[in-house]
Amino acid sequence: MQENVTPPPLSVPSRSSDSTQDRSSTTGQASSSAPPSLKPSVMAAPVKSKGTSLGQMRRIIAEDAEWSLAIVPLLTELCIQHIVKNFPNNPILNQLLPEHKQKVLASLSPDLPLAVTANLIEDENYWRRCCTQRWPVCHVAKHRGSWKCMFFERHLENLLKHFIPGSTDPAVILDLLPLCGNYVRALHLDQFLPPVRLPPAPRNADQSDSGSEGEMEEPTVDHYQLGDVVAGLSHLEELDLVYGVKDCGMNFEWNLFLFTYRDCHSLAATIKACQTLKVFRLTRSRVDDDKARILIRSLLDHPALEELDLSHNLIGDRGARAAAKLLSHSRLRVLNLANNQVRASGAQSLAHALAHNTSLLSLNLRLNCMEDEGGQALAHALQTNRCLTTLHLGGNELSEPTATLLSQVLSLNTTLTSINLSCNHIGVDGGKQLLEGMSENRTLLEFDLRLSDVAQESEYLIGQALHANREAARQRALNPNPFMSPIPASGPENTAG
Repeated sequence: MQENVTPPPLSVPSRSSDSTQDRSSTTGQASSSAPPSLKPSVMAAPVKSKGTSLGQMRRIIAEDAEWSLAIVPLLTELCIQHIVKNFPNNPILNQLLPEHKQKVLASLSPDLPLAVTANLIEDENYWRRCCTQRWPVCHVAKHRGSWKCMFFERHLENLLKHFIPGSTDPAVILDLLPLCGNYVRALHLDQFLPPVRLPPAPRNADQSDSGSEGEMEEPTVDHYQLGDVVAGLSHLEELDLVYGVKDCGMNFEWNLFLFTYRDCHSLAATIKACQTLKVFRLTRSRVDDDKARILIRSLLDHPALEELDLSHNLIGDRGARAAAKLLSHSRLRVLNLANNQVRASGAQSLAHALAHNTSLLSLNLRLNCMEDEGGQALAHALQTNRCLTTLHLGGNELSEPTATLLSQVLSLNTTLTSINLSCNHIGVDGGKQLLEGMSENRTLLEFDLRLSDVAQESEYLIGQALHANREAARQRALNPNPFMSPIPASGPENTAG
């Protein structure tokens, strides 16, 4: 029996795996012929085989430190990587399938040249990455919800605000216009840099005696002219300008904020030629009567203009008369002349035009000095006007006579929804007059009487009347059908009581 149990001598195999298999098979044969008493000692062989296979796996991984189970990338992934890498020289996008196109767009760099991406990429996610990388604060709602429009509008604005006449190459801006012309709807420029003036070269005595000083001076150069830019923006609707310099610090000079006559004539020709312009704002630019008349003359009978803002300037009565003429020769809906120098004469001209106007919705004349003479003229005009909804007369030295006429307006006018008389001298009696007018008014929703010397009781009762008007307006919005009865403010149990 011992001769049968003893295994025959084995040759040494070339691989440990072969020896393991041979040992397992030999052990299995021996165990089949062995007596029952020897089987427990021989059954330890499978445990040894299992430990050998685990050691073999660990040894294979240790021999190749870079070995992994990752498979080779798909051919489509390799193609997408190649397209992204060579996109500046060979842009391929519209020929791809939608899923592949999205992968390419997600991998493209926001720093690609605009000549490649402007008219090719419409994906909003790509332009969102371009905006957020360049500007930390992005209000896309101010750009009609379009990230692409926001990028091109702000990019063009940045170039214009840092353009230095005589130093910056105009081609930097002109070359951009064919790329952004279809996407720029509004321009907001709060800075125009003047040309750099070099100190005059020293002159000797012979040069100073040979000619006059006027002949030696170089002609002055004005700010950048917007004619070519606006002409290249076929969809421009809004133009907001401030002729000044930001952050000038200790280099402040009034000449940095000078809106010259050459600037004025050029701008007048520009806005006249822009037939799509709906909103024009020129604020904080020291525009006087003469310059205002030049600008307004170019806007007469404009086919699209709806809003004109000339606030925070130096416009007086002559400029106000020009604005009154514009009300009769345009479809203007918003006029803002706040913080100027309009007095009674200019207010009377505006009142005469307002009495016959059928399109103006908002008139802002705050921080002028029209006094009661101008305020009464406007109040008379509001008795016949049937379109104005918002009137701002704050800070105009108005007093009780104007309040008396406005109380009559409140009882007759059915279109005004907001009036501002703050920072005037309405007085206690004037407040009572306005309260009487509010008792018959059902349409006014806002009435600002702060700092106008009105008694607290009158101001409180006026506020109660406004609250009732707002509640009635809310009910009308909920029940647009005029034949339906309004919802009662109190429940049946309160009515019964």
